[in-house]
Amino acid sequence: MFRPLTLFNRSRNAPTLRESDRADPFVQFHHEMNRLFDDFFDDFGAPSYFTGDRDASRPIHIDIHDKGKAFEIEAELPGVDEDDIDVELVDNVLTIQGKKNYEKTDQDGDFVSRGVSSFHRSMSLPFDVDPDEINAKFKNGVLKLRLRKPPELESRRKKISISRD
Repeated sequence: MFRPLTLFNRSRNAPTLRESDRADPFVQFHHEMNRLFDDFFDDFGAPSYFTGDRDASRPIHIDIHDKGKAFEIEAELPGVDEDDIDVELVDNVLTIQGKKNYEKTDQDGDFVSRGVSSFHRSMSLPFDVDPDEINAKFKNGVLKLRLRKPPELESRRKKISISRD
């Protein structure tokens, strides 16, 4: 039996081994070598050619911007269809979740890899948000949410003039 070659348990979208393949040491070796190559090339930011679409298993990249009367949240979701995204607010916890289907075929058309990856990101909001005051737009793989701040949190900004004596 092979031990895992990685030191950390990372979320993977690797093909699963069939029960009959688990007993075959050559199939297990092939599976472990694919994982080893993925770990190596992942350190250089290179795409994976061994275990499918690894980008789909990465965490959602989110930016939060304070726009005075509202917060804007941008989530990068490349390759995800709008119909596969769910956004919900429950007890001031905002959750973005969904799935991404992928299919890869080699140049000869001999090998096809298909799969579904899911993603999930939740964040606790430090203030009460009216769900009716949340706007969501999805364009070019970027989900933009606008959450209106409660009046007591709106920034009260005033330009102070400096006199020259």
